[in-house]
Amino acid sequence: MATVLSVRDLTVKLDGKIIINQLSFDLHVGDLLAIIGPNGSGKTVLLKTILRLLPYQGTIQWMKDARIGYVPQRVAANRQLPVSVSDLLVAKTRFLGLTSTAIPRVISITNIPTELVDANVGTLSGGQLQRILIAFALLGDPNVILFDEPTASLDELSEERIYELLHHLKEDHGITLVLVSHDLSVVYRNATKVLCMGRAGNCFGAPTEVLTPAELESLYGAPAKYYQHGPRGGAE
Repeated sequence: MATVLSVRDLTVKLDGKIIINQLSFDLHVGDLLAIIGPNGSGKTVLLKTILRLLPYQGTIQWMKDARIGYVPQRVAANRQLPVSVSDLLVAKTRFLGLTSTAIPRVISITNIPTELVDANVGTLSGGQLQRILIAFALLGDPNVILFDEPTASLDELSEERIYELLHHLKEDHGITLVLVSHDLSVVYRNATKVLCMGRAGNCFGAPTEVLTPAELESLYGAPAKYYQHGPRGGAE
């Protein structure tokens, strides 16, 4: 399997404090890499660093034809701001020089209801806004998308629908995904690789290797009573 991203000996310091220390891992075509760890362990910093938005030491090597999309954890949308979903998508198509067919395509992929296209961005629910942000990231036809906790603050039904969409992007559109998540059951069911980031160190591997009670207790500093492998190899 071709390597999309190779990270070697990555170290990030912010305000003199080491946030990420000597981190190495590989991302391959078709992977869903889940990044887990306690708050403050550097997960969002890692996403911003591999996008080269923060200074770092070490090596970050993307494959030559990598086209990268990014979906942030949250976007503050002023309910009074007169910007519609259509305005947002049109602005990016013009910036990228895309044809008029680009917007209907991403709307179809993300299954955005027609009535939302002209809605004010500030009036959208959390789940609706997240779907719009994914459509926005899809403009430009990325083959890799980074998600920073895509279901944070969403209700259970909205969360399930977003994860269904991510599965669709990976399986039906061949997009390689990098996902920061706190939902270990979702990580276990969907991830092909897991990167653990913790104060005691980092670990990387398949979910069956990484999401063990011992590893999770070491990572989070507490017994992993909330996490057990289910009878089908899932989690409960």
